[in-house]
Amino acid sequence: MSADLKVIFYPDPRLKKVSKPVEVFDDALAGLATRLLELMREHRGVGLAAPQVGRNLRLFVMNATQLPGDDRVYVNPELIDPTGNETAEEGCLSLPGINCDIERNEAVILRAQDLKGNRVEERASGYIARVWQHEIDHLNGVLITDRMGTTAKMMARRTLKELEEKYAEEHPAPKASKTKARR
Repeated sequence: MSADLKVIFYPDPRLKKVSKPVEVFDDALAGLATRLLELMREHRGVGLAAPQVGRNLRLFVMNATQLPGDDRVYVNPELIDPTGNETAEEGCLSLPGINCDIERNEAVILRAQDLKGNRVEERASGYIARVWQHEIDHLNGVLITDRMGTTAKMMARRTLKELEEKYAEEHPAPKASKTKARR
């Protein structure tokens, strides 16, 4: 059920998986998109990708203005025709407490499908293009920590360690079994 989904946090290994294309456009997909939008708003984000709730699908949602009519859902997105570069601060719902400068393309074209499987093509620059690139990174198993410079990684070291410790507490490693060799 989509209702029980929640945002997962670094270093959950599901965040590093490359997502699979969506092949079935049905009510379950629409329900997942609705839940992603709810969680995005609940966490005060502007975008959220399916891998961030543990779903290995090429789907993300966004709303750059926070206005109700500006919700967007992109299925099987790809970016083409990147131009220019710019650096700006980014954060991530799966890496709370971490903000850093990330270099991205200044403008891109996004090709995707909507929830019914219809083709969509949009061009954007600046903030919208940045959100698209950030969310598609999630679909490819890439986090902002993978794009951080050395100084940013050093500055985020304590927060990353805290996230790692919290994850380890919530997901203890299985104990090694002590079985005797039989002869």
